[in-house]
This record gives sequence, structure tokens and C-alpha cells, in this order.
Amino acid sequence: MEYKMAFLLMLVMLTSWVAALQDMSGKMFTFPIAPNRAYVKLITGTQEFKAVTICHRSFTDLRRDHALFSMATPSHYNSFLLFWDNTNKELEPHVMDKKAECAGLDYKMNMWHSICTTWDSTSGIVQIWFNGWPSIRKYSVTGQIQSSSFVIILGQEQDSHGGGFDQSQSFVGMMTDVHMWNYVLSGCEIRNYSDERNFTPGNVISWKALEFEIVDKVLVEDRVTQCY
Repeated sequence: MEYKMAFLLMLVMLTSWVAALQDMSGKMFTFPIAPNRAYVKLITGTQEFKAVTICHRSFTDLRRDHALFSMATPSHYNSFLLFWDNTNKELEPHVMDKKAECAGLDYKMNMWHSICTTWDSTSGIVQIWFNGWPSIRKYSVTGQIQSSSFVIILGQEQDSHGGGFDQSQSFVGMMTDVHMWNYVLSGCEIRNYSDERNFTPGNVISWKALEFEIVDKVLVEDRVTQCY
């Protein structure tokens, strides 16, 4: 009986740890292996996007394709996807399954990169800000992104709503400072984020108040910093 009570208490503690808002400042997600089942699901109650900005910092040594951010709806599995195409050496933002291609970025292995992606529903313009510097502006798609059931995944690329993962597209490495806004950040705000100065945290997803679920082998660790 005591064993069962202890087990139930452990489950309650685990559930509250997963479900509660957490200030992740100074922390990072570590994805140490490449299965097709390890990921982090980010929780948001937002149901409509007229614009999007997503920023994160990541560190990897992968020499293959991999997903950096995946948001799916039942009608658009690539509702908002940021994907590294290793063959063509380009970052590819997808909005409602429409792909843009951003080449010429110095995406080196084994170092932290700050990457922000913006999109506006009126103009259809999408843009990458890589380590604080903008890519050219490219057309993707117009129209709002709407759903009552957004699924946002770190570590895998969704080929179905909340699933369809492919091990060859999984992310291995570290990720931190994930923020998402329902508007396009100014260049100055993005530069502040990239330089780790004061900026307005995401109003859709904020690293300072993050609600998430971890599935399989993903760790929450102190962020790795370099000493000089």
C-alpha cells in the first residue's frame, strides 16, 4: 500500500512538473540521441496567427537534414516549419505547407546560432534573421493560420498532426531561448534578442514562462556557456 501511494505521488509530481509554467532562464533542452520518438511539445492556447515571429538558439553537429521548429494543424502539417536542408545548405521556412529557401547562411557545426523567422499574413513575406543579420525577404503565402488544435514540436518534424516523425529529420543537439510572437518583431528587437540584451518575451511562447511536455530522451540542463 505504501509503495502504491509513493508511486501515485511520483506520478502526480511528474505531471505537475510537465504541465506547470516554468521559467527556463539559464536552461536548455538537450536532445542527445536521434530516435523518431524523442521530442518536446510546447503548449499554447493561441488559435489564430495573422503574423509570426519565432526565435531560438541551437547548437548541433548534424550533417544531415533536420527540423528546428515544427507547428502542425489537422489541415497543414507544415503550418509553420523551420527546416535545415543539408543538401542545398539552406534554411527553409514553411508556412501553411508553402516553402521558401534562404541560402548563403553560415550555419556552422558545434557553435550556438541565434535564428529568428518572421512572417506576415497580409504581404506573405517571410524572412530569416541569422545571428542578428537578415536574409532577403521572400514570398511564401498570404492568409491567416487558424486552428483550435495547434501542435508545436521541438526535436522532430511532423508529417502528420502530432506525429509522422522521421528519424532522419530529427534534431540532435541543444536548444534554448525559444520564443514565439503573434506579430513581426522589428529588426532592433530581433537584434536585441540575438545579442542577448533586453527584449520583449514571446506572447505566444515565452522561455521565461514555458509550458511543455517531454517525450522520451530529452533532458533539461543548465545552459552550456563558454568561459574566456
